[in-house]
Amino acid sequence: MVGRIISTEACLAEGTAWLAAREPAFARVLPLVGPLPLRREPDGFAALLRAIVGQQVSVASARAIWARLEGAGLTEPAAMARATDADLRAVGLSRQKARYGRALAGAGIDFDGLRDRPDAEVVARLVAVPGIGAWTAEIYAMFALGRADVFAPGDLALQEAARLLFTLAARPSDKALRRMAEDWSPWRSVAARVLWAWYRVAREREGVA
Repeated sequence: MVGRIISTEACLAEGTAWLAAREPAFARVLPLVGPLPLRREPDGFAALLRAIVGQQVSVASARAIWARLEGAGLTEPAAMARATDADLRAVGLSRQKARYGRALAGAGIDFDGLRDRPDAEVVARLVAVPGIGAWTAEIYAMFALGRADVFAPGDLALQEAARLLFTLAARPSDKALRRMAEDWSPWRSVAARVLWAWYRVAREREGVA
């Protein structure tokens, strides 16, 4: 069963109101973080390939590589499957990411069908592809599919934001943060947006660009 889909700012407003009523820490910081970004993007092959491109590189580097992939016409499954090692090196993909891109192109994912599958099934289908871990699958479910109750506890910024917001002695582990997030269901994707926004505010307060 597919739950709520975040499609508009009104959905975010509903989610933040629910979170603020349930968790005083969220109520305290919501006025400080400003409007939360919708961050919806089209689903499909390109969204996952872009996530692979962005792994372990700076945002600027990821954008540059993606622009070269688009310029070379390599953002569709058939083109990626046909690309040679030289083609992919030329646009800046490492050997490992080239392998992941080809694996994704050959995985036969029914992207339209994923829209109607439960969150857990979406994540399970995606992590079966080499190069796609839980974080990438959860981010895809949150922003490409708009799922309202998905969280990405392996995200370091979310972990650090939770440490700061809840005055924890240490950054929570993936497992510990996943347990914490259970209290924020059915709006865990909105809670993630609040935490990311709070992380940005906290860094700015500390003078970290």
